[in-house]
Amino acid sequence: MTSWSDLAHVRVGVWGVGVEGSASLRRLAADGIVPSVVVDRESGVEVEGQPVLGLDDGGLDRLRACDVVIKSPGISPYDAPALALADAGTRITSGLSLWLDSAPRERVACITGTKGKSTTTAIAGALARGLGADVFTGGNLGNAPWDPQAGEHDWYLIETSSYQAQAIHSGPRVVAVTSLSQDHLTWHRGYPNYVADKLSLCTRPGVEVVLAPVGDPELGRHADALGPHVRYVPEELAPWTEALHLIGRHNLRNASLAGAVIRALGVPGAEDDTALAGAAATYQPLRSRLTPVGQVAGVDFIDDSLSTNTLPTLAAVDSFPARRVALLVGGQDRGIDYRPLAAGLDGRAPEVLVLTLPDNGPRIAATLRQHAPRVAVREMPDLQAAVAAAYAWAAPDGVVLLSPAAPSFGVFKDYAERAAVFVEAMRGLA
Repeated sequence: MTSWSDLAHVRVGVWGVGVEGSASLRRLAADGIVPSVVVDRESGVEVEGQPVLGLDDGGLDRLRACDVVIKSPGISPYDAPALALADAGTRITSGLSLWLDSAPRERVACITGTKGKSTTTAIAGALARGLGADVFTGGNLGNAPWDPQAGEHDWYLIETSSYQAQAIHSGPRVVAVTSLSQDHLTWHRGYPNYVADKLSLCTRPGVEVVLAPVGDPELGRHADALGPHVRYVPEELAPWTEALHLIGRHNLRNASLAGAVIRALGVPGAEDDTALAGAAATYQPLRSRLTPVGQVAGVDFIDDSLSTNTLPTLAAVDSFPARRVALLVGGQDRGIDYRPLAAGLDGRAPEVLVLTLPDNGPRIAATLRQHAPRVAVREMPDLQAAVAAAYAWAAPDGVVLLSPAAPSFGVFKDYAERAAVFVEAMRGLA
């Protein structure tokens, strides 16, 4: 029993009702299956017409009584409730794993990596569509390929997080890994587990091609985990990449990987640079990924709110090599080591001012003061104050860069709210 079609005669639970959980409920309803639905919060609501039971309101016992539990990605298999289900013999799987077990995997690519996977997936999708292919882009981007609303397609490009990769049993034909650095350490219970869970996708049954960028030091240190089918992709300033209008060398790497993905899949036209240039012109940059959001009296404001660890933040700073950069960092504390951030910024002093934000701003500031004493650091009470101070320092022709190297949760609902507050503070200056 491995795929969605195998669930018809077993007891099914759905644990978590976010984007993936809701898609799973719609798929089960289309298949005539009524599951038990459990969430970590309290009972008393309905999702997709199904009553929801809280985990502490008998939900865990309800899940124990199931043969298969379809878990949402945010629920860690290392937490006590998941371990209790495993001990009880309940099989825990995911919607993506069930889909991959019966999908046309020769026409599927999963794109993972600490950072860059969303941009790489979006670029690959734009290129494929621009070449005339019927392509689905989704996964961690926010839509599920098993959702009945998704329909059938010729090609599938699935952004795959470390949470999702951990639960996958059968792989697609093509896997791309964009980068590797510390992230989600609490969920994975440390960096070794994070690396093992994320890169496990590379050696799942069915994988024939693994694409990775040349020169990523962490991927080089963990090259054995990439498996026997790895192909290294160089950063190439091909003519077609200019039409993407990307900021930053790391995005050139993402574009090179995106082109390699559609070539490995065999999308018609992917070998033709002229055709790719026309396709690249259709690309629309994703929000909050090195996105210019305005200028005030010569100072550029850049929203990179989705940068939630040190790797993309350093890449963002390096995207402005000849300019003074006021860098806004900080957010939810997930135990990430910020010494690499200090080491990377030390070479940019005094052209960089770091303004740290709650909640982990004091810890970031302490790390920078100890390991990069030449870098100026100011601890700020909130994002609005940080924007005002950053603008005053960056004038008359510098950059104010929101690239937090931390998630938004706690102070903000999500990255989009953090970005909106950043933009509103900029407009207040104008």
